[in-house]
Amino acid sequence: MDKQDAIKAVWDIIDADSGHVVGLTQDLVRIASVNPKFFQDAAQNREPEVQKRLQAELEDLGFACEQWDVFPDRPNLVGTVAGNEEKSLILCGHVDTVPISDESKWTVDPFGGEVKDGRIYGRGALDMKGGVAACVAAYAAIRKAGLTLDGRLSIHAVVDEEAGGFGAMDAVAKGKLAKSVLVAEPTWGDILPCEGGLHWVRLTIKGRQGHAGWRFNEVWPQQDSPGRIQPGVNAVELAARFLNALRDYESMRCRTTYHPLVPPGLNTINPGVLRAGAGLGPDGLPMVMGNPAIIPDVAVLDLDFKFLPNEAPEQVRAEFEAFIHHFCQQDRWLRDNPIAIDWYLADLYFPPMDTPVDHPIVASLARHKTSLGKPFRIRGFEAVCDAAHYAGAGAAGVIYGPTGDGLHGFDEFVTIESLVEATKVIAAATIDFCGTK
Repeated sequence: MDKQDAIKAVWDIIDADSGHVVGLTQDLVRIASVNPKFFQDAAQNREPEVQKRLQAELEDLGFACEQWDVFPDRPNLVGTVAGNEEKSLILCGHVDTVPISDESKWTVDPFGGEVKDGRIYGRGALDMKGGVAACVAAYAAIRKAGLTLDGRLSIHAVVDEEAGGFGAMDAVAKGKLAKSVLVAEPTWGDILPCEGGLHWVRLTIKGRQGHAGWRFNEVWPQQDSPGRIQPGVNAVELAARFLNALRDYESMRCRTTYHPLVPPGLNTINPGVLRAGAGLGPDGLPMVMGNPAIIPDVAVLDLDFKFLPNEAPEQVRAEFEAFIHHFCQQDRWLRDNPIAIDWYLADLYFPPMDTPVDHPIVASLARHKTSLGKPFRIRGFEAVCDAAHYAGAGAAGVIYGPTGDGLHGFDEFVTIESLVEATKVIAAATIDFCGTK
C-alpha cells in the first residue's frame, strides 16, 4: 500500500481501538508520580512504577528498553526500535507531575483516572501522561497495521521535567539523541516549533556591614578626618538602584528584539527572589536576615532570565555581563566590589529552540492536522519544556499534544477527543519522518 493508504489504515485502527490510549492514560494517572522535589510521600512518589508499566507496554510492542536512575529511585526509560539513523525520531514525555496541593478543592479523585463527559480526570492527565500514552498508542497502531518503520524510533519517558528537565538533560548527556524529537506536551492542538531559552541567574551584591545607629555616617556628608568610623554600605539600597536599572535594561531588550512566533516582549527578566542581610554564608545566602539594626552587607537576587528562540545564548550572556559591568562603573563602591553573576543557579538552563516552520516534522504535523479538518496555529511556546534540551544538542524539536485544563491546578483533565486526535497525528508524522520499509 502507498503511504496515504498506510496512514488511513493506522487511523482506522486508532478510531476502532481508542480504548487503548484512554486506558493507558488512566493507568498512568492512577500511579501517582508527584515529583519528590516538591512533595515527599512514598504513596505519591511512584515514578518507578510508572516506568515499569510503560516498559511492559513498550516491550510488548517490540521495543528494546533500558532504564537508569537519574536520581536515586527516579529512573528514565528509553525504548528503541532500531532503524536508519538518518530518519531517527524521538517521541518524548515526562512522567513526573506537580503535587495535587489542597485535595479538598478537587471534585474528583486526583489519582482516579475517572472518565466523564468525554474527559479523563486526574493529576498528570494533561501534563503529560496523556501525551506519553498518545506516543505509545501511535506506534501500537503502526505496528498493528503491519507497517515496519525505516528510521529508528525511540520513546523517551523521562523524570524531573517539572523541576528543570534533569531527566531529559541526563538522557541527552548519555547520547540518547536523534535527528528530530517530538515532545507531546499539551498544546491544545497547536504546533510549536520554537521556544525561548531560560537561565536562572543569581546576582550577589556586596556592601559593607555596620551598625544602623551610624547610618548617618554613610548617607550624610561627614568630615573625613582621622579616626572617623568606617561608613557602612547598604546592600539593600544598592540592590534597589540596580532593580531600577534592570527594568530599563529589560525594556530595551524587549523593544529591540523580535521573533515572529512568540509574543512581543517574551524575553523578560523576572526578579523573583531577593534576600538581604548581614554576612554571606557558605550556601551563598545572607546569614542574618532578621535584624534591621544592622546595615546589610549582602543582597542576593535570583532572576528568571528569558531570551528569544533566535537569540544566541553566548551573546545574551555577554550583553548582560556588559550591562552589569557598566552599572558597576557608575558607583565608586561597586567599581571596586562588582556584582557577582552565577549563570547556572540550581544548574537550571533551557537552551532556545528554533526549528524552521518548513522542517519535515513540522510540515508533517501541519499537513495531517489540516487533513483532519481541525483548526490549529503554528506558534512559539511561551514557557519551556524538555524539547529545549534535545534541541540544544542538535535535534530538530517540535511540541505537539492534546487539549484539556487544570494542569498545575485542580480537577486536571485531558479530553478524549483530543487524545485520539493527537495519537493519529503523531502516528502519521512518525510514518512521514521515519518512512516505512
